[in-house]
Amino acid sequence: MTLHVRSGSVSGASRPVRFGQKRQLGGVVPAVAGAAAAQQRRERAGGKAAGALTAAYVAAFAGSHPLAKKVGAWPAMFEVAGAVALASWAVADRNA
Repeated sequence: MTLHVRSGSVSGASRPVRFGQKRQLGGVVPAVAGAAAAQQRRERAGGKAAGALTAAYVAAFAGSHPLAKKVGAWPAMFEVAGAVALASWAVADRNA
């Protein structure tokens, strides 16, 4: 389940920006989803795993911006969402 929350939040971050016309709103979706996924991961895999996945999520979100300049926005979003989903599945969801 956490993989769906994480990967969906990365791709969903563009919606408030596009429809709300305010770039700052783009951080709201990942922040809320990140908090929800961190809680789920803490329950399933423990605090260390939750912390590591949260750090990976933040790094992926930040890294998607420079990557988008090289490969385009949507390809970067799909790559980052896929990486986040795979990491979440491997650490927290595989044995659930």
